[in-house]
Amino acid sequence: MKEQKTDDFVIGRHPAMAALKSGQDINKVFVQSGLKSDAIQEIVSAAKKRSIVVSQVPKTKLDLLSDGQNHQGVVLAVAAFQYAELEDLFEAAAKKDEDPFFLILDGIEDPHNLGSILRTADAAGVHGIIIPKRRAVQLTSTVAKTSTGAVEYVPVCRVTNLAQTVDELKQRGLWIFGTDMKGHDFRKWDAKGPTALVIGNEGKGISSLLKKKCDEMLTIPMIGHVQSLNASVAASLLIYQGFTSRGK
Repeated sequence: MKEQKTDDFVIGRHPAMAALKSGQDINKVFVQSGLKSDAIQEIVSAAKKRSIVVSQVPKTKLDLLSDGQNHQGVVLAVAAFQYAELEDLFEAAAKKDEDPFFLILDGIEDPHNLGSILRTADAAGVHGIIIPKRRAVQLTSTVAKTSTGAVEYVPVCRVTNLAQTVDELKQRGLWIFGTDMKGHDFRKWDAKGPTALVIGNEGKGISSLLKKKCDEMLTIPMIGHVQSLNASVAASLLIYQGFTSRGK
């Protein structure tokens, strides 16, 4: 059974349309009074087709609902985001007749990083993302906004214990790859077969316990003065190497 988090908002035109098309439960659509753009009219039409109430409100109301974010004239009041079960991720791969390709995020704290990772995961055909229930960002409106709607298409599973989940994945035939300064060059990584990639916390990286459970560690060579990358940028490089090596 899928679990839900507290009610939230979907903010911005692209995330709003993605939510409307995906069939997500939506309680109400708020649009800025006086806006007549094609994108807004498309959102209003899509809402009416689903018999969802549309309210014309002043910009100040949307500013309040979105907590000052760039709402582009539209905010959806949505039912809770739904988290997938681990089995849903395997089913997503099976439906495409592909070997599983999962991401495990070990303590990502910045919602913008999670949103960006979701966006890249969707683009590269990742079958699902696994996050911990504690000490990490969860699915929020900021994550949804940053993902530009990808949160509606990439299943996200929350687990109590990442280490135990990795053990289960290994028992089910997955190879687990992590990131480390002393790992193998990621450009030579072959991600064919059932694979999970672990992305570590923005500052601390992957926990020592998870590192011990990885089958191989990967590194991103750098020759510049700044010897580190933003977590979502590093994740994107690794995800696309996996995508390329899998022959997609």
